[in-house]
Amino acid sequence: MAVKQTDLSPVKKRLRPEEDGEGKAGSLLATAQLNKVLRESAREKIMFVHGKMGKDADNEGKDAVIILEKTPFKESTLSELLNNHTELRLQMQNDIYSTYHLYPPPHLSEIKATVVYPATEKHIRKYLWQELYLIHESGDDYRNITLPYIESQSFSIQWVYNILEKKAEADRIIYENPDPENGFVLIPDFKWDQKQMDDLYLIAICHRRDLKSLRDLTSDHIPLLKNILQEGREAIQRKYNVRENQLRIYFHYQPSYYHLHVHFTALSYDAPGCSVERAHLLCDVIQNLELDPYYFKNRTLTFVVKADDLLLQTFKDARKA
Repeated sequence: MAVKQTDLSPVKKRLRPEEDGEGKAGSLLATAQLNKVLRESAREKIMFVHGKMGKDADNEGKDAVIILEKTPFKESTLSELLNNHTELRLQMQNDIYSTYHLYPPPHLSEIKATVVYPATEKHIRKYLWQELYLIHESGDDYRNITLPYIESQSFSIQWVYNILEKKAEADRIIYENPDPENGFVLIPDFKWDQKQMDDLYLIAICHRRDLKSLRDLTSDHIPLLKNILQEGREAIQRKYNVRENQLRIYFHYQPSYYHLHVHFTALSYDAPGCSVERAHLLCDVIQNLELDPYYFKNRTLTFVVKADDLLLQTFKDARKA
């Protein structure tokens, strides 16, 4: 269950640097000073923390968001996890039932840390716990309210262009169709550690830069969408031996960033954003465009916004929410 933000400012706790000392990331983490917990989930074993990094005698540092996530168990290390190297402390025993706390050795206690630095106020709000609201957006609402809002914002997607131009993460790309109109790259999402298939998560990012979201799609884009569907499935089966009927392939609306991309997740994984009010299956999107070339230009789409999302306020100002 998600909880509201917790102020951590009196603690002034520092994160330990990475022991392997891999460059800038480890050095920055060594300077981290925590401010507050933005959000956490006991169910998902994840915490989002706001803090400052890069602080030294000459500057006060810059805002950062640090995402801490317990990594999944690995079948290959279970025997080692349960052997004599793990400390066991009995918590409760009753008849045939007993509960322990396990304290495994460090190499079996891995925590994944994702760092957004420097983080803008928009990044901080993105990860903050807030109440949620549904918006029912007609085609006219998109053109008159949402699109002007998107165009007025300054959320950088340079990191997307870096991937497409092979300036970053080139070694992580598992497949590419280089066609500038109907091509894409397929890359593991940062939420997946690539060590087990149960939480498989990849993203197909289109080479085209004129498509922001579902709303821009027409029947002219069906060849691109079919390429992503077919070639993405085949690449994942070759690389990870996961069959197409074990994949959930979908768009988000609203997306978290406005460059057209498609999510590939394991069907067994309850991935963030795969719920009915946000996810649109790629196969359904293709079929809808085959039936109506301008389906997503005109139909009403429902999506979720957070309480302090400026888009919600924009809809309220237009008396649409």
